[in-house]
Amino acid sequence: MAHGTRRHPVGLFVGLCTLDVVQLVDRVPAPDEKLTAQDQTVAAGGPAANAAAVFAHLGGRARLLTGLGRHPLARAAAADLAALGVTVDDLAGDTAGPPALSSVLVTAASGRRAVASTNAGRHRLAAPDGLDALVADCDIVELDGHHMELAIATARAARAAGRPTVLDGGSWKEGTQTLLSFVDVAVCSADFRPPGTRTPAQTLAYLHAQGVTWAAVSGGADPVVWSGPDGEGVVEVPPTAVVDTLGAGDFLHGAFAYHWAPARHAGAWGERDRADRFAVALARAAEVASRSCASFGTRSWMLGR
Repeated sequence: MAHGTRRHPVGLFVGLCTLDVVQLVDRVPAPDEKLTAQDQTVAAGGPAANAAAVFAHLGGRARLLTGLGRHPLARAAAADLAALGVTVDDLAGDTAGPPALSSVLVTAASGRRAVASTNAGRHRLAAPDGLDALVADCDIVELDGHHMELAIATARAARAAGRPTVLDGGSWKEGTQTLLSFVDVAVCSADFRPPGTRTPAQTLAYLHAQGVTWAAVSGGADPVVWSGPDGEGVVEVPPTAVVDTLGAGDFLHGAFAYHWAPARHAGAWGERDRADRFAVALARAAEVASRSCASFGTRSWMLGR
């Protein structure tokens, strides 16, 4: 690609899609107590789904490999993503039961959320026919570690095709160590605790020992710490008046994928060194994540409400 040329990056996202039912409350109710919510919203959720949504919102072409099924609630989640420009490949299309549902309570005073969800336990997804072609057509692959067999198959295909992979490390899951052998970049939350680690520095060291080239650990409003072969550092998270933190970590990962995608490197950053590129991508992603916390729900900030 010639210097200065710009095009929309193409992202392939692999992982969880839920339907989130979100209530804004004064406080989390006590056992057997009923509360009237101040507000409510319903939207597709899950780390990979939200990451794909923000990738598309920023101008990229996003494709999501996930499992939803043909239940009416699954169609609602798919419709929400389609309205945001995300192409959904439903690998559980013959499943009649409801999709994974997340019940979310957001406390109005703090913006903190409490979540209950079945996550990816309802579906065991196999790699689709044509996976190699899907990978070859993208600039970057992002995986959230849910639907682990599919994640590993996609990461392996990406490594063979020379496409960069990004792991959204929300928590340590069975199979994560195998997946890491095909991961180029890992951006993890403070809750991601590999065996024997307690601190972000230990997590970064563990990730590099598994072959991950670039790694970062986020901690909500705390600075993002990162390291790679060409440097290390911290990225500050812009302060904001927090209304709702739901999805902020997912948006961090989707925005990072957008700004780290090779299609953006040549046009936006020219010949800057890789460490600078990595720090810039993290900083831009942190800005997006912070902005998402300033309004209720995971969609209102995208839709200008």
